[in-house]
Amino acid sequence: MRFVWAVVAFVLATVLIGAGIAQRTIFMGPTEQRMELTVDQPTPYVLVDADVLRAHTGLQTLLVRGKGDVFVAYARTDDMKSWLSDTAYDHVSLTKSGKPKTARVKAEQPPADGGETSGRSPVGSDLWLDSFADKDSLVANLQLTKGNSVLIARDGVKPAPTDILVSWALDTRTPWAGPLMAAGGLLLAVGIVLYILGIRHQRRGRGPRRKGPGPLPETQPITMPERAEIELQGDAGTTQRTMTPLRRRLAIALPALALTGLLATGCTADSWPQFGGDAPSPTPSPSVVAPENQKQPVVTDKQGQRIVADVASTLTKADTDLDGKLAETRLIGAALDARRLEYQLRGKIEAREGALVTPLGKVKILLPEATEGWPRTVLALTVDEKNAKKPPVLLTMVQSDPWANYRVTSMADMLAKSTFPNVAPAWLGTTRVPAESAFLSLPPSELAGAFSDFVDADDKSQYAGDFDEASKEFAKSIRDSRAALVKKAADAGAGKTSKAAFKMAASDDEPLSLATLDSGAVVSVSVTDTQTITPTNPDAVIKITDEPSKALTGVSEAAKGYTTTYGIQLFFAVPAQGSNEQIRLLAYKQDLLSVQVIK
Repeated sequence: MRFVWAVVAFVLATVLIGAGIAQRTIFMGPTEQRMELTVDQPTPYVLVDADVLRAHTGLQTLLVRGKGDVFVAYARTDDMKSWLSDTAYDHVSLTKSGKPKTARVKAEQPPADGGETSGRSPVGSDLWLDSFADKDSLVANLQLTKGNSVLIARDGVKPAPTDILVSWALDTRTPWAGPLMAAGGLLLAVGIVLYILGIRHQRRGRGPRRKGPGPLPETQPITMPERAEIELQGDAGTTQRTMTPLRRRLAIALPALALTGLLATGCTADSWPQFGGDAPSPTPSPSVVAPENQKQPVVTDKQGQRIVADVASTLTKADTDLDGKLAETRLIGAALDARRLEYQLRGKIEAREGALVTPLGKVKILLPEATEGWPRTVLALTVDEKNAKKPPVLLTMVQSDPWANYRVTSMADMLAKSTFPNVAPAWLGTTRVPAESAFLSLPPSELAGAFSDFVDADDKSQYAGDFDEASKEFAKSIRDSRAALVKKAADAGAGKTSKAAFKMAASDDEPLSLATLDSGAVVSVSVTDTQTITPTNPDAVIKITDEPSKALTGVSEAAKGYTTTYGIQLFFAVPAQGSNEQIRLLAYKQDLLSVQVIK
């Protein structure tokens, strides 16, 4: 009976192991689905619709081949179409039957050069969520969601590559291959054991059955060997007969078991069931709920980090080379004016040095505007993770149109005592508050003028009670510096022959305001602080003693006096209308803007 069960075990083991191996070989289907995209007469740009890349489920692998530079980027479809609105391009979409088709799209507005295409390079645009570049061929693993598309190009002048292949990985997991081979190996082991036991039982049951010797003649002597010798010979013979077949059977069984174990252990994780792998893990509910009809934020968290990092690297190079044109690619308004003048001073005063305010390495808070049009605004708070003592840098950036990169409008070191207000997460974004909004305790358009009046009039200002303690301390430091200048002139004996006048006013730059979660706003404004020194005696001459003023004017004295203008970039947290909170100063940066001799 042991032989019967051994045979059954061998048969079942063969079936199970064969089934497991077959699942990983002859029964395994293709590993991916493919779709070739064709463009007959390519333009410099090919836009691949999101529906094409989402034609099948799974990770999307895009293969683009073509001699020379290859560039691939993905972004929101509407943003890409806005970027391509002034140029012709090839649009790849899906038919109703799920087949790819290519159509030529003409420019909605004529390119600046009057040609068919703009010739604009897509490399380095802040509009892309991400981009890839390589030579001759490029492989991009994507997972695009609805509403995003892919742009394929070279440099915006040469025709885009036409060898485009999209593939989707198929589920080739065989979760029962491993268990089948393991079960087959176990049955094989059981069969071998049963077979060995059967052989052993058969041999024992068939022991020697010899007849006893007949009676011998009395005249024939019989010489019997010693008892010990008989037992020794019998034991040796028995040992030889039982050990040799057992070794042979083990020599067959062990390699078979080893081969089965090797087949089972050589299977990947795809060959075994993954229990609990698809079970959803609990995630915390978001504390912020997106309002109905909320538009997408203009940048993602990753995109914002990349843009800020590029701003930092560009400004670092511009600061090293004192390159105003390079700085202009990432600065605008008050921030650009201050940088340009600083480069001018550093070119004339060798001893003038010190680090300029630049975005730090890590974006701690990103607050993008949620909108579909332009201009677009982003606020970022950056920190230095390696140096906790370094003050965070707060900045606002604006993208004027689809073809422009983000440029910093204001940038300042955050005050140590300041606490940043609660704002929406980057994935949700926020809205830009209109300059004339009546929903804040003070409209953004009036904020710069109100602070200027508070600095000039002190407690007599109608806005004196609207600003917090940090604002008051900064305003007092400005008034103290003015008083020190007057005292210095008096100590030099020029108190009766000269006079100083001071005036702070709002600059021409438009305020930027982004809403916070408490219905308030973070508002960025800039002001100019002007000091004018003129003689009171027609025979008096105003001497210019400080190095920056002498370097900028090129003279050491002025008969009618001179005017010095400082620019101050300010960030405030403005509460909602009806709130008992004061307007809080978050950050500021003061820079010299100009020195002019009165003529």
